[in-house]
Amino acid sequence: MAISKEQKLLEEALEAFQQCSDAEADNREAALDDIEFARIGKQWPEAVERERQREGRPCLTFNRLPSFIRQVVNDSRLNRPAIKVHPVDSGSDVQTAQILNGLIRNIEVTSNADVAYDTAIENAVSGGFGYIRVNLDYACDDSFDLDLRIERVSNPFTVYGDPASTEADSSDWNVAFITDLMDDEQFEAQYPDADKANFDADGRDQADVSWFADEMIRVAEYWTRQEIEKDLLKLSNGSVMYGEQYQAQIAMMKALGVSVVGTRKAKSYKVMQHLMTGCEILKSTEWAGRYIPLIPVYGDEVNVEGKRYFRSLIRDAKDAQRAYNYWRTSATEKVALDTKAPWIGPRGAFATDKVKWASANAKNHAFLEYDGQIPPQRAFSSGVPAGDIQMAMQSQDDMKAIMGIYDASLGARGNETSGKAILARQREGDVSTFHFIDNLSRALRHTGRILVDLIPKVYNEPRIVRVLGEDGRPAATVPGQPSGMVPVNQPVHIEGVEHIFDLTTGKYDVTVESGPSFGTRREESAQQMMEMVRSFPQAAPLIGDLIAKNLDWPGADEIAQRLTAMLPPAAQGKNPQVEQMNQQLMQMQTVIQQGGQKIQDMEQQLADEKEANALKSRELDIKAYDAETKRLSTTALTPEQVQAIAIQTVQQLLASPDISPPDRTQLQPQQPPQGGFFTPSEGQDQWQQPSI
Repeated sequence: MAISKEQKLLEEALEAFQQCSDAEADNREAALDDIEFARIGKQWPEAVERERQREGRPCLTFNRLPSFIRQVVNDSRLNRPAIKVHPVDSGSDVQTAQILNGLIRNIEVTSNADVAYDTAIENAVSGGFGYIRVNLDYACDDSFDLDLRIERVSNPFTVYGDPASTEADSSDWNVAFITDLMDDEQFEAQYPDADKANFDADGRDQADVSWFADEMIRVAEYWTRQEIEKDLLKLSNGSVMYGEQYQAQIAMMKALGVSVVGTRKAKSYKVMQHLMTGCEILKSTEWAGRYIPLIPVYGDEVNVEGKRYFRSLIRDAKDAQRAYNYWRTSATEKVALDTKAPWIGPRGAFATDKVKWASANAKNHAFLEYDGQIPPQRAFSSGVPAGDIQMAMQSQDDMKAIMGIYDASLGARGNETSGKAILARQREGDVSTFHFIDNLSRALRHTGRILVDLIPKVYNEPRIVRVLGEDGRPAATVPGQPSGMVPVNQPVHIEGVEHIFDLTTGKYDVTVESGPSFGTRREESAQQMMEMVRSFPQAAPLIGDLIAKNLDWPGADEIAQRLTAMLPPAAQGKNPQVEQMNQQLMQMQTVIQQGGQKIQDMEQQLADEKEANALKSRELDIKAYDAETKRLSTTALTPEQVQAIAIQTVQQLLASPDISPPDRTQLQPQQPPQGGFFTPSEGQDQWQQPSI
């Protein structure tokens, strides 16, 4: 009978899981013991603990290991590694690399990546290994845009890695599992289409018993990666991309005038995610990237004949912790028994009052009677057992020497008096445990590599993304967009020049920078600058804005802006000569504007005076004309004389340079002379004889 493709995949998955489980058995068993020993406090062998409890003897635990673990974990929190992206070919550019850096910081903030990093390093220090994972999710509930997420793996024992891996960051994983246990009700609610018939007794006999335990069903993500060939295209703009990427963006490429100028076969990888149980494959999905998105954070790695062992910080310190518990318990027990020291006396000395003598080491009696001449004596011990205390102190020193973390690193006072000497002693502990921090940096570099590989495939359409700076605030500013929001994969006009922040082209490399966090560096910078001002006060006016900017209190940014405005041009990065010329030019422009305003005011004043004079002259001329008309009307003149006088008067008025020609209707006499009247005509006023 032919085996179906799904059944074959299931058998391959079960076999791969068994190989992964067998290869990691030793590491997982040792890690579980380390975590229970150091974090839960199971530090006494079960047989010894039962025997001492049965005898009524103390069994004390003085767990000193968590303080050493916290020293390394909290040091990584203070000096958190940061992912940096750099352009590496002609298709990439510095501005797009900065956008990628800001986008990755935004991904870390929105997905609480710091929790994932802290959990992974804590598991690595406590047990020998921890994990981070990269996932995809929608940006919000009402959006179709996908965003990348960095998620924590709280239980490192749910991950099974490739036993054939040899890379320090396990970037060569070709197989991986991440598992989860569900009861029947949870499984049915989450996977209603799964075949429940496979989980009966007969079905369970066919599957590995490790997939079922106490009515719980194991559900796993089975990740596979295989090498394939893809068509690699060389484009006319000098960039390269795979054929499926070009087809997905062919419309935008044609709009930009980009065409294919060469092709070849290139090696790539196909990653698949199979959701499965021990009896069936529930779902198969192709992953967009070329890496399995599970990133291990290892502790102390040791390779013995090809087998990799991952050791925790406290692996070799457990015996010293057990000895410390034993000697402290022994000393406590001896001191506690002093109150129960037996009474010693000759035979018959306790016969007088046996009841009181029997309880004399537990109760306070007013008096005790005895028989004989010699009174009974208490068999006291020699006091605090110095030998037990000395052995306990030696065990404590052994723990410090084994882990390389001494009193100075733990905050204890020493003989050092200068700050430099104290820092040097503290650095000794940091150096001895730095390989844990460095392994976290390697894991974050691989995380950045996965993100850079996925970003062109996830953020491959025109959209607006948020970018953040190192201080966690919006970094980039694009005209027309809110602070920190940048349109990608589409033209953007900045200062009249068209830019395209294309996240789908170009190659970028990833590095990791370790060091203090931005807040810590800012505080240290402010302190160092304050020390500089104390030693060189003349520098205060020049760096006052930088000091205010690095101080962490309300209003610091506003004060920094005001102090920046008070800086001389040279301190602001400007040419003093150019600034002086600009100031002189501005002063000249101000003088010119003021002079122009005065000229306008004078011209307006002259125009007003001229108009007033013209109106006054016109009124006088009209009055003179009216008076002359009245005089003529009362004077016995011939019509020819009247007409000549009128024409002469009008010509004089029209020739006056101070006024515009008056309205002819205003120059008509109020009443014509006797024997005729005036009629306006073209060119002049003519006398018309009345008709008889």
